[in-house]
Amino acid sequence: MNECGVCTCSLSFTARELTRPFDSGAKNRQATEGERDEDERADETRATCTHSRSACLGVSRRSTIYPEIRIYEVGPRDGLQNESKFVPTDVKIELINKLAGSGITNIESASFVSPKWVKQMSDGPEIMKNLHRKPGVNYPVLVPNLKGYNIAKECSVEEVAIFPAGSESFSQKNLNCSIEEGLKRFKEVADQAVKDRLRVRGYISCVVGCPYDGPISPKSIAKITEELLAMGCYEVSLGDTIGVGTAGSVRKLLREVLTVAPPRKLALHFHDTYGQALSNLLAGLEFGVSTVDSSISGLGGCPLCTGSKAIGDRFKSNNKILSQMALCDI
Repeated sequence: MNECGVCTCSLSFTARELTRPFDSGAKNRQATEGERDEDERADETRATCTHSRSACLGVSRRSTIYPEIRIYEVGPRDGLQNESKFVPTDVKIELINKLAGSGITNIESASFVSPKWVKQMSDGPEIMKNLHRKPGVNYPVLVPNLKGYNIAKECSVEEVAIFPAGSESFSQKNLNCSIEEGLKRFKEVADQAVKDRLRVRGYISCVVGCPYDGPISPKSIAKITEELLAMGCYEVSLGDTIGVGTAGSVRKLLREVLTVAPPRKLALHFHDTYGQALSNLLAGLEFGVSTVDSSISGLGGCPLCTGSKAIGDRFKSNNKILSQMALCDI
């Protein structure tokens, strides 16, 4: 029996349900008579509760019935922003066009932050004005404030993304303001975007750990998530900005966040700093979250964190802090 993370019901799964995804030959052969009988019996042991079947199965940490995945590609923005050598504008445009040609329908293409802080993203207007926009493809951009939003709007964007931090120290480093002040700025952006009938997506950085503050409380992330949705964000992407999350810490986070938002309103954004991104992703899928942020060729990283002494002191060489994160797996 598996306990549902949303309510107090119990979920039942047959042994075959739990092992089926790991049977590489299952799709290439017919089911045996015994397996067919077991499938029929399985109908009598499906999960039942007041929530939808998909929600409960998604929340059970042992469920292997995963949702259909929606890919949200962030490589042209998040992937390239950390490159030390400036990538020519025409190369960025070519990359975006090829991503669209590959069948990806959500491609975050530019950032309208201050060139003073992220020079790599200084050509946002040129990219968006010269991009070949393929019908059916969404080309969102990142905006930090109303000034950036107004510049982006002149480029005929249809979706903007706002990005508060999950920790006070990272908010000061990234936005030069507190979490509360940052949310106020982003509300101004969201209000104007909703008025202009543009879609708004929210990001939260450092959702499980901060290079300066250490582990982050899931309750604080849930609160920020709730505020972003109230502003009008159609979706909130939960970002493990420095890659210190574990499957356990991700489960702990989602149990809290799912008390204020359904899985369909969330997205997963995991950096692979310590090789945990895929296991974290799997943990998120078990909760029914079906949108995944991707970055072509694994490009990416946070400009504020690379080489940071804080990372070395607080995570990379501090076994105590990493142990605190790992304890969530127990």
